[in-house]
Amino acid sequence: MPENVLEVRGLRRTFGAVRAVDDVSFALPAGGSLGVVGESGSGKTTTARIVVGLERADGGEVLVRGRSRTARGRTGGRVGGRVGGRAARLARAREVQMVFQDPYLSLDPRTGVEAALRETLRLHFPGRDHTRRVRELLDQVGLGTRAAEALPRQLSGGQRQRVAIARALAVEPAVLVLDEAVAALDVSVQAQILNLLADIREQTGIGYLFITHDLGVVRCVTDEIVVMRHGAVVEQGRTEEVLAAPGHPYTRLLLESVPRPGWDPQAIAAARRAL
Repeated sequence: MPENVLEVRGLRRTFGAVRAVDDVSFALPAGGSLGVVGESGSGKTTTARIVVGLERADGGEVLVRGRSRTARGRTGGRVGGRVGGRAARLARAREVQMVFQDPYLSLDPRTGVEAALRETLRLHFPGRDHTRRVRELLDQVGLGTRAAEALPRQLSGGQRQRVAIARALAVEPAVLVLDEAVAALDVSVQAQILNLLADIREQTGIGYLFITHDLGVVRCVTDEIVVMRHGAVVEQGRTEEVLAAPGHPYTRLLLESVPRPGWDPQAIAAARRAL
């Protein structure tokens, strides 16, 4: 298997006159954890959606395990009509899964936990008995059998995010994209989910792509970091090195924007205008 489980090369995506993603490139090693950070509108979420296949790319390439998985629109890449297109999308989904910020919106409110996991497993692995696998997934994310029949509204925010993670892990993907996956949770619950993700990475060797604006999360859970602004990468490198000695003014501004004793929001606003 290639050393890099995910490679993004020269990605571009425009919406009218706006360059949402502008020549973005990075690599995620197998079993690694890469953070993509930036403010709202920086292009980080659009990049993530292209990687997963929810958005098409105007240019560039996404490679997973050395194979091109670049989405070129709804009709691109079809083989033999709709069946080939569906097969290609399922193949991509088995390699790259995504966990969203709000698990309540990503889960069917009418479907219980076990049924949701079974539905995913039947879609990707039809004709099998998935009872044992469902139990394994519940145990893996720290949910017992008592949660198996619960509906999303009967669970806490942290429990719902555990269900979303279990559903993503069901197909044993090579890459898990986490788009602000702990931003909507209380701080104590955030720590629990981040510890869970660290344990899963250690056990499975899965690669993580963290999309976040939270530098605290990036510092704790990533090996490398990519900083985006206005759709372009302005800085990247080892997380501890970039955060300890940022080389780009925008990265320094992000670090200085984190509230702390002596923090001066007016000075931050002036620095932002100057940049």
